Amino acid sequence: MANRLSKIVTRTGDKGTTGLADGTRVEKHCARIHAIGSIDELNSHLGVLLAETLLDDVRDLMLHIQHDLFDLGGALAYPAAQFTEDKLLYMDTAIAHYNADLPPLKEFILPGGTRAAAQCHVARTVARRAERDFNALAQLETVPQYGLPYLNRLSDLLFILCREINRTMGQKETLWQR
Repeated sequence: MANRLSKIVTRTGDKGTTGLADGTRVEKHCARIHAIGSIDELNSHLGVLLAETLLDDVRDLMLHIQHDLFDLGGALAYPAAQFTEDKLLYMDTAIAHYNADLPPLKEFILPGGTRAAAQCHVARTVARRAERDFNALAQLETVPQYGLPYLNRLSDLLFILCREINRTMGQKETLWQR
């Protein structure tokens, strides 16, 4: 692998701009940087989740998703890059797989349970924010076609995984009480 980052401190952002991968400079508060930042934050929360004890298949899925999120952030940083439909189809397959054995919900559940499930809930809420930020950017600029549905499905998958993690660890869900 080539040495991509020879210097971490460049001082090029000291005046409030940052560089995209194609060399374009943009304001650090622009919608594109908000979306990239939210996706990066989501990826970091998944990294924290991976520090927990997880079943191997869930761990492998989270690692796969981390790579997808890095690709999505890259596609936003380098607008000519692609984020392909196969990533969305993979997400749909994972949703169907993990949702198949869960009991139907009869009431809302509160975030929590095991530490891993609670961290997964945090990641889910950050995924929703990343989705909102991505959608805001899509109102202003061209974005990867499958990015928005991917983020939407990801938050659904994370909710399902919260339930699955609690179920496999023998932790009952806390139902919302009216």
